[in-house]
Amino acid sequence: MLKIGHEVVRPGKTYGEPDVTIPVPEELETVPGIPMNKREVDWYAREYPLETMNTSERASRDWANLLRDQHAEMREIRKEHDKLNRNLIIAGRMTAEIEPTAEPSGDDVTQEIKNKARQLGFLEVGFTEYDVRYEYTAKRGFTALPTAICMAYEQDFEPTQTIPSVDAEIVHSSTYRTQAAAALELGDYIRSIGYRCHVIHSGDATGPMIPMHVAAGLGQLGACGYLLTPHAGPRNRIIIITTDANVTYDKPVDYGIHAFCQVCQVCVNRCPGRALMRDKVWWRGLEKHKLYFKRCRPVMARYLGCGICMKVCPIQKYGLKNVLEHYAETGQVLGKGTHDLEGYELEGKGYFGPGELPVFDRNFFDMPRGSSDQWAFDSFKEKARAAGGVVSDEMLSDLKEQLTDAMRLGTADVVAMMDQDADYI
Repeated sequence: MLKIGHEVVRPGKTYGEPDVTIPVPEELETVPGIPMNKREVDWYAREYPLETMNTSERASRDWANLLRDQHAEMREIRKEHDKLNRNLIIAGRMTAEIEPTAEPSGDDVTQEIKNKARQLGFLEVGFTEYDVRYEYTAKRGFTALPTAICMAYEQDFEPTQTIPSVDAEIVHSSTYRTQAAAALELGDYIRSIGYRCHVIHSGDATGPMIPMHVAAGLGQLGACGYLLTPHAGPRNRIIIITTDANVTYDKPVDYGIHAFCQVCQVCVNRCPGRALMRDKVWWRGLEKHKLYFKRCRPVMARYLGCGICMKVCPIQKYGLKNVLEHYAETGQVLGKGTHDLEGYELEGKGYFGPGELPVFDRNFFDMPRGSSDQWAFDSFKEKARAAGGVVSDEMLSDLKEQLTDAMRLGTADVVAMMDQDADYI
């Protein structure tokens, strides 16, 4: 039996359930939150501010959507989701201008807001300062309120275990919409007790949300790049509401996840694209497992959004309490090496159990890179070079059409979900 270093007490999985005590073995203790060099984070935010991948990697996003749309059922799912989601995004934006409907009492309303959020179905909720260092360049000034209410909404268990599948993609999309509707209702409540709030839809995010969720104590960053919460691991969708409510900030927590992920490595070993790193690196001032985007996107595009790193996480499958209790008793990762945890099937490729991975042709990972207009110019130059420097009217016409499409998509597609929340910084 391993020595327990400390215990973490969290509210039960649903509102009204008893608190859950999670034992963290001494050998898994590191630091609360994410290992960070604050000066480096500040420097990168100032000198090299973030930009959404919907802009910086727009070419590959459009390419991936074309591939997904070749799957008739997925095409219809995406169209329906975009239609339903649009109103939720617009409603969220409008909340920034809505006035409170009552006078504030002056009391600390931390617990009242937490209770309401939990009653509305949120799995986790916490408060921290809204951190402008993680804003995308294009979203600077989008929200003006000082406090971030960080929330996680659980994605249904059963369909998630079928990843990658149409059912899993349906629940993925519907969870985003359900949490957005719940956040709008929470916004109504916050205004009813006298405070302003701005509901920021996940598909309209001002920047990476995981750092603030970690600062608010909701979980820690996992090797898969997702926020791992104690009850559901990466099997949740996250959202933020900013507010001026009188609340007390939460603190980051050491759940033992950083060290546990180094021991576990199941998501790293099972990734079909080999897109996850075994070892951590320092990236923009944070210590993390960095995602290989160019090996992740092609798999996501061709295999129903993939998500295998979510499915094979033992915390997602069994919960952090059970996983760490098992580790403390045996020194082993619960479920590791079993078909129950690690098995998955890829359409057209077959089933892959523990120790088995698909093999792809070299050109499988070829895809457009950069913004759409950048890719259009690069393609034009390649064609001109292949033609010995001769530029035809047809080549110019193709370039004009591609640039026109790039401008149209860049201004009209306001409902696009963040393609890879995992790779948040």
